[in-house]
Amino acid sequence: MAEVAGKIREIPVTEPGQLPLGELLTGGEPVVLRGVARHWTLVRKGLESGKAARQYITSLYNGRPVDFSHGGPESRSRAYYKDDLSALNFAVRRDRLDNVLAEIEAHLEDQPPPMYYIASLPVDGCLPGFREQNALDFKVHGVEPPPAIWIGNRTIATCHYDAPNNIACVAVGRRRFTLFPPEQIFNLYPGPLDPTPGGQAVSTVDFVNPDFEKHPGFRQALAAGLSAELEPGDAIFVPSMWWHHVEGLSPFNTLVNYWWSSAPDYIPTPMNTLLHAMWTVRDLPEREKRAWRQIFEYYVFGPADRAAAHLPEASRGVLGPFDERRARQMRAMLINKLNR
Repeated sequence: MAEVAGKIREIPVTEPGQLPLGELLTGGEPVVLRGVARHWTLVRKGLESGKAARQYITSLYNGRPVDFSHGGPESRSRAYYKDDLSALNFAVRRDRLDNVLAEIEAHLEDQPPPMYYIASLPVDGCLPGFREQNALDFKVHGVEPPPAIWIGNRTIATCHYDAPNNIACVAVGRRRFTLFPPEQIFNLYPGPLDPTPGGQAVSTVDFVNPDFEKHPGFRQALAAGLSAELEPGDAIFVPSMWWHHVEGLSPFNTLVNYWWSSAPDYIPTPMNTLLHAMWTVRDLPEREKRAWRQIFEYYVFGPADRAAAHLPEASRGVLGPFDERRARQMRAMLINKLNR
């Protein structure tokens, strides 16, 4: 594994379950929260044994089928692409959760094992009662993100970013997190936008055996990177848009994460903007692209109130602050323009 230069800052949590959420959001940088989930029943079961953890998960399971990623031993448990990047190196299958857990258990000693990876499974839909015994204190901060559970063997989530903020709790096994700030995108060599292993573009750099001739900028990413190894009961705050590479270090691993956005629900994902801009701006002549860069700077990336500051309030329209009503107006305007 390529080594990054820095370590992620740590905050010891004296009261299990309590989150310094305001401090995390204000700081805007990754933080490890040591022991914040050590009171969870799943953490305690996992410290007994992987088998005890699997039995506990099964005891809560309501029988709904789940999707999971499956790859052969040649995948090296990395959810990624085949050699030419035109197709994924795993298949998405559907089965009962208890059957997937039994398959993982049957291959615990394999070297290397096939990949089994249940990713971002909504807890409330499949494990009713889980929240009662495994929870953090989001409610006191005015947010209540629904938990998702990630279950697998020594799986690797290839380096990627997510738009929401993220708190990920290591419940069973150990995991290594390697993070990079958003500006390192140029040195991480993102892959295709379609298909993707998990919904977002991933780095095409092999972190285990990086090819610096092919990816010379990755040395700069390593110099800017941060890492930490998390034990059961530890959690990590991954700020919005930070790139993160996550390795399961134990034969059986379980993680629970919480995603939430700082924007209201009526604000759609900026990924829609990116795709539309690629379609409408990217291939214009360079002179026109420079002009559009200034337009975007004026209306989007500068101060939010700049474009409307000199206009009477009654005439500002979509230049004014967005609320649910104005968001519906903008959506209707865009649909009308796209359908012409």
